[in-house]
Amino acid sequence: MIIVSKRKFLSKILILLICIIIAFFAVTPIKKLIYPLKHQDIITKYSEQYQLDPYLVMGVISSESRFVEAANSHKGAMGLMQLTEETATWCIEHFKLDVSIEDVYKPDVNIRIGCAYMSYLIEVFDGETGTAIAAYNAGQGNVKNWLSDKRYSDDGKTLDVIPFDETKEYVEKVMKRHEIYKDLY
Repeated sequence: MIIVSKRKFLSKILILLICIIIAFFAVTPIKKLIYPLKHQDIITKYSEQYQLDPYLVMGVISSESRFVEAANSHKGAMGLMQLTEETATWCIEHFKLDVSIEDVYKPDVNIRIGCAYMSYLIEVFDGETGTAIAAYNAGQGNVKNWLSDKRYSDDGKTLDVIPFDETKEYVEKVMKRHEIYKDLY
């Protein structure tokens, strides 16, 4: 009887080990379903052109639109990187981009404008990625005001506190997805 119990125990251990191995190898494909990646070639192209971390761009796109090209927000933001008409038009003019606002839903155009803008924000905020991401969501004016307020920034360069809950959650989401995309792709 002890032998039968020992065999059952060993077979249960073997089944458990097989399940653990299967689960370990299935995690990445499941995560890739939850965090899909489209337009990697375009993201790479414009990330390199604008000296951005491509995984940061992926994190922004995932947070903004979940890679849905035709995405629209209630505030009028458009496409993969959720650009407002005002921001897209400003970028096209400021960076002398040979694109049209009418094409803002095309991945190549949307990602190009979004990367140009993100690069600009990172430069404006002295390489502080988190601060630039906050500005991408809440606007430069708000972030500049927060940086000049000791309640939100000790050094005037980085945000210690983000007073808008939506923006705080957005920055956390983008940074989390940045790491996830870095690990997956």
